[in-house]
Amino acid sequence: MRQEWEPEDLIEVWTLLEEEQERLRNKSGANWLGFALLLKFFEVEARFPEVAGEIPVPAVSYVAQQVRVPAEEWAAYDWSGRAIKRHRMEIRGAFGFRECSEDDQGQLAEWLAVELCGVELNRDRLADAVVARCRKDRLEPPAPGQIARLVGKAVNTFEERFCAATVGRLSAATRSRLDDLIAEDDGEGEESAGGGCGMPCLLRASDSPPAPVSAIAAKNANSSFPGPVGS
Repeated sequence: MRQEWEPEDLIEVWTLLEEEQERLRNKSGANWLGFALLLKFFEVEARFPEVAGEIPVPAVSYVAQQVRVPAEEWAAYDWSGRAIKRHRMEIRGAFGFRECSEDDQGQLAEWLAVELCGVELNRDRLADAVVARCRKDRLEPPAPGQIARLVGKAVNTFEERFCAATVGRLSAATRSRLDDLIAEDDGEGEESAGGGCGMPCLLRASDSPPAPVSAIAAKNANSSFPGPVGS
Protein backbone atom coordinates (compact mmCIF):
# COMPACT_ATOMS: atom_id res chain seq x y z
CA MET A 1 0.00 0.00 0.00
CA ARG A 2 1.25 3.48 -0.84
CA GLN A 3 2.37 5.58 2.10
CA GLU A 4 1.64 9.10 0.82
CA TRP A 5 -2.01 10.22 0.83
CA GLU A 6 -3.58 13.54 -0.10
CA PRO A 7 -6.34 14.81 2.24
CA GLU A 8 -9.08 14.20 -0.33
CA ASP A 9 -7.89 10.61 -0.83
CA LEU A 10 -7.87 10.00 2.91
CA ILE A 11 -11.44 11.20 3.16
CA GLU A 12 -12.58 9.04 0.25
CA VAL A 13 -10.88 5.80 1.32
CA TRP A 14 -10.36 5.94 5.09
CA THR A 15 -13.59 7.53 6.32
CA LEU A 16 -15.54 5.19 8.60
CA LEU A 17 -19.10 4.76 7.39
CA GLU A 18 -22.07 4.53 9.73
CA GLU A 19 -22.31 0.73 9.64
CA GLU A 20 -18.57 0.50 10.26
CA GLN A 21 -18.89 2.78 13.27
CA GLU A 22 -21.50 0.34 14.61
CA ARG A 23 -18.93 -2.44 14.60
CA LEU A 24 -16.70 -0.38 16.92
CA ARG A 25 -19.18 0.12 19.74
CA ASN A 26 -17.97 -2.76 21.94
CA LYS A 27 -14.29 -1.80 21.61
CA SER A 28 -12.07 0.79 23.25
CA GLY A 29 -8.56 2.22 23.25
CA ALA A 30 -5.96 0.46 21.16
CA ASN A 31 -8.46 -2.25 20.16
CA TRP A 32 -10.86 0.39 18.89
CA LEU A 33 -8.26 2.05 16.71
CA GLY A 34 -6.65 -1.25 15.67
CA PHE A 35 -9.94 -2.75 14.53
CA ALA A 36 -10.86 0.38 12.57
CA LEU A 37 -7.50 0.44 10.77
CA LEU A 38 -7.59 -3.26 9.92
CA LEU A 39 -11.14 -2.87 8.64
CA LYS A 40 -10.31 -0.03 6.26
CA PHE A 41 -7.03 -1.63 5.16
CA PHE A 42 -8.86 -4.86 4.30
CA GLU A 43 -11.46 -2.90 2.35
CA VAL A 44 -8.71 -1.53 0.10
CA GLU A 45 -6.30 -4.48 -0.11
CA ALA A 46 -8.54 -7.53 0.45
CA ARG A 47 -5.93 -8.76 2.94
CA PHE A 48 -4.56 -7.85 6.36
CA PRO A 49 -1.27 -5.98 6.86
CA GLU A 50 1.76 -8.09 7.70
CA VAL A 51 3.18 -5.41 10.01
CA ALA A 52 1.88 -2.20 11.56
CA GLY A 53 4.12 -0.10 9.29
CA GLU A 54 2.14 -1.16 6.23
CA ILE A 55 -0.65 1.18 7.25
CA PRO A 56 0.22 4.75 6.20
CA VAL A 57 0.89 7.22 9.00
CA PRO A 58 -1.62 9.77 7.57
CA ALA A 59 -4.30 7.07 7.62
CA VAL A 60 -3.52 6.21 11.24
CA SER A 61 -3.87 9.88 12.24
CA TYR A 62 -7.08 10.37 10.26
CA VAL A 63 -8.80 7.25 11.60
CA ALA A 64 -7.63 8.03 15.14
CA GLN A 65 -9.35 11.42 14.89
CA GLN A 66 -12.59 9.72 13.85
CA VAL A 67 -12.64 7.24 16.73
CA ARG A 68 -11.29 9.82 19.19
CA VAL A 69 -8.35 7.68 20.25
CA PRO A 70 -4.76 9.02 20.32
CA ALA A 71 -2.83 7.87 17.27
CA GLU A 72 -0.09 6.63 19.62
CA GLU A 73 -2.44 3.85 20.75
CA TRP A 74 -1.75 2.12 17.42
CA ALA A 75 1.67 1.14 18.77
CA ALA A 76 -0.03 -0.59 21.71
CA TYR A 77 -2.25 -2.79 19.54
CA ASP A 78 -1.46 -6.46 20.23
CA TRP A 79 -0.58 -8.28 16.99
CA SER A 80 -0.40 -11.74 18.57
CA GLY A 81 -3.21 -11.81 21.13
CA ARG A 82 -6.74 -13.13 21.07
CA ALA A 83 -8.23 -9.73 20.26
CA ILE A 84 -6.65 -9.44 16.82
CA LYS A 85 -7.77 -12.97 15.95
CA ARG A 86 -11.35 -12.01 16.80
CA HIS A 87 -11.00 -8.77 14.86
CA ARG A 88 -9.71 -10.54 11.76
CA MET A 89 -12.53 -13.09 11.92
CA GLU A 90 -15.13 -10.34 12.29
CA ILE A 91 -13.66 -8.34 9.40
CA ARG A 92 -13.51 -11.37 7.11
CA GLY A 93 -17.16 -12.02 7.89
CA ALA A 94 -18.10 -8.41 7.18
CA PHE A 95 -16.74 -8.67 3.64
CA GLY A 96 -17.86 -12.24 3.00
CA PHE A 97 -14.30 -13.62 2.98
CA ARG A 98 -12.84 -16.72 4.61
CA GLU A 99 -9.37 -17.99 5.43
CA CYS A 100 -7.45 -19.81 2.69
CA SER A 101 -7.31 -23.48 3.71
CA GLU A 102 -4.75 -26.09 2.65
CA ASP A 103 -7.28 -27.43 0.15
CA ASP A 104 -7.73 -23.92 -1.26
CA GLN A 105 -3.96 -23.57 -1.63
CA GLY A 106 -3.81 -26.89 -3.46
CA GLN A 107 -6.51 -25.73 -5.86
CA LEU A 108 -4.68 -22.45 -6.43
CA ALA A 109 -1.46 -24.32 -7.23
CA GLU A 110 -3.31 -26.55 -9.69
CA TRP A 111 -4.95 -23.50 -11.30
CA LEU A 112 -1.54 -21.88 -11.78
CA ALA A 113 -0.03 -25.06 -13.21
CA VAL A 114 -2.83 -25.52 -15.73
CA GLU A 115 -3.70 -21.96 -16.66
CA LEU A 116 -0.67 -19.71 -16.18
CA CYS A 117 2.68 -21.45 -15.84
CA GLY A 118 2.81 -22.15 -19.56
CA VAL A 119 2.49 -18.49 -20.49
CA GLU A 120 4.09 -16.67 -17.52
CA LEU A 121 7.64 -17.36 -16.33
CA ASN A 122 8.00 -14.56 -13.77
CA ARG A 123 7.28 -15.90 -10.29
CA ASP A 124 6.45 -12.49 -8.87
CA ARG A 125 3.71 -12.08 -11.46
CA LEU A 126 2.45 -15.58 -10.69
CA ALA A 127 2.28 -14.59 -7.01
CA ASP A 128 0.32 -11.46 -7.97
CA ALA A 129 -2.08 -13.68 -9.92
CA VAL A 130 -2.66 -15.78 -6.80
CA VAL A 131 -3.57 -12.67 -4.77
CA ALA A 132 -5.92 -11.48 -7.53
CA ARG A 133 -7.58 -14.90 -7.70
CA CYS A 134 -8.04 -14.94 -3.92
CA ARG A 135 -9.71 -11.53 -4.12
CA LYS A 136 -12.05 -12.80 -6.85
CA ASP A 137 -12.90 -15.93 -4.85
CA ARG A 138 -13.24 -13.97 -1.57
CA LEU A 139 -10.37 -15.74 0.11
CA GLU A 140 -7.92 -14.07 2.47
CA PRO A 141 -4.64 -14.70 0.61
CA PRO A 142 -1.95 -16.84 2.29
CA ALA A 143 1.12 -15.19 3.78
CA PRO A 144 3.82 -14.16 1.26
CA GLY A 145 6.03 -17.14 2.18
CA GLN A 146 3.15 -19.54 1.63
CA ILE A 147 2.37 -17.95 -1.72
CA ALA A 148 6.01 -18.37 -2.79
CA ARG A 149 5.88 -22.07 -1.91
CA LEU A 150 2.54 -22.43 -3.68
CA VAL A 151 4.00 -20.86 -6.84
CA GLY A 152 7.05 -23.13 -6.65
CA LYS A 153 4.81 -26.19 -6.39
CA ALA A 154 2.78 -25.06 -9.40
CA VAL A 155 5.90 -24.47 -11.52
CA ASN A 156 7.27 -27.92 -10.62
CA THR A 157 3.95 -29.55 -11.48
CA PHE A 158 3.83 -27.78 -14.84
CA GLU A 159 7.41 -28.78 -15.70
CA GLU A 160 6.79 -32.43 -14.82
CA ARG A 161 3.66 -32.54 -16.95
CA PHE A 162 5.41 -30.75 -19.78
CA CYS A 163 8.23 -33.32 -19.72
CA ALA A 164 5.79 -36.22 -19.68
CA ALA A 165 3.76 -34.76 -22.54
CA THR A 166 6.91 -34.11 -24.58
CA VAL A 167 8.21 -37.64 -24.12
CA GLY A 168 4.79 -39.01 -24.97
CA ARG A 169 5.07 -37.46 -28.43
CA LEU A 170 8.45 -39.05 -29.17
CA SER A 171 8.72 -42.16 -31.33
CA ALA A 172 10.11 -45.39 -29.91
CA ALA A 173 13.22 -44.99 -32.06
CA THR A 174 13.87 -41.48 -30.73
CA ARG A 175 13.48 -42.67 -27.14
CA SER A 176 15.94 -45.47 -27.83
CA ARG A 177 18.53 -43.04 -29.20
CA LEU A 178 18.08 -40.82 -26.16
CA ASP A 179 18.63 -43.83 -23.89
CA ASP A 180 21.84 -44.60 -25.76
CA LEU A 181 23.06 -41.01 -25.32
CA ILE A 182 22.50 -41.16 -21.59
CA ALA A 183 24.15 -44.57 -21.35
CA GLU A 184 27.30 -43.17 -22.99
CA ASP A 185 27.70 -40.55 -20.32
CA ASP A 186 25.16 -40.72 -17.53
CA GLY A 187 26.74 -37.69 -15.90
CA GLU A 188 25.89 -35.56 -18.90
CA GLY A 189 22.55 -33.82 -19.16
CA GLU A 190 21.88 -33.48 -15.46
CA GLU A 191 19.23 -30.94 -14.55
CA SER A 192 20.56 -27.40 -14.27
CA ALA A 193 20.93 -25.67 -10.89
CA GLY A 194 17.98 -23.45 -11.79
CA GLY A 195 15.63 -26.42 -11.74
CA GLY A 196 15.22 -26.74 -15.49
CA CYS A 197 13.95 -29.93 -17.10
CA GLY A 198 16.93 -31.60 -18.79
CA MET A 199 17.32 -34.78 -20.83
CA PRO A 200 17.29 -37.16 -17.82
CA CYS A 201 14.06 -35.54 -16.69
CA LEU A 202 12.49 -36.35 -20.06
CA LEU A 203 13.67 -39.94 -19.91
CA ARG A 204 12.42 -40.44 -16.36
CA ALA A 205 9.10 -38.99 -17.40
CA SER A 206 8.78 -41.62 -20.14
CA ASP A 207 7.97 -44.18 -17.45
CA SER A 208 4.74 -42.34 -16.66
CA PRO A 209 1.74 -41.78 -18.94
CA PRO A 210 1.82 -38.35 -20.56
CA ALA A 211 -0.52 -35.69 -19.23
CA PRO A 212 -1.91 -32.88 -21.38
CA VAL A 213 -0.68 -29.37 -20.74
CA SER A 214 -3.00 -26.40 -21.07
CA ALA A 215 -1.56 -22.87 -21.09
CA ILE A 216 -4.09 -20.11 -21.55
CA ALA A 217 -4.26 -16.57 -20.23
CA ALA A 218 -5.75 -15.93 -16.81
CA LYS A 219 -9.36 -14.84 -16.74
CA ASN A 220 -10.93 -12.20 -14.53
CA ALA A 221 -7.64 -11.59 -12.70
CA ASN A 222 -8.39 -7.90 -12.34
CA SER A 223 -11.94 -8.14 -11.00
CA SER A 224 -12.86 -5.28 -8.67
CA PHE A 225 -13.15 -5.76 -4.93
CA PRO A 226 -16.61 -5.05 -3.56
CA GLY A 227 -17.19 -2.53 -0.80
CA PRO A 228 -18.18 -3.29 2.78
CA VAL A 229 -21.27 -5.36 3.47
CA GLY A 230 -24.31 -3.17 3.48
CA SER A 231 -22.65 -0.33 1.50
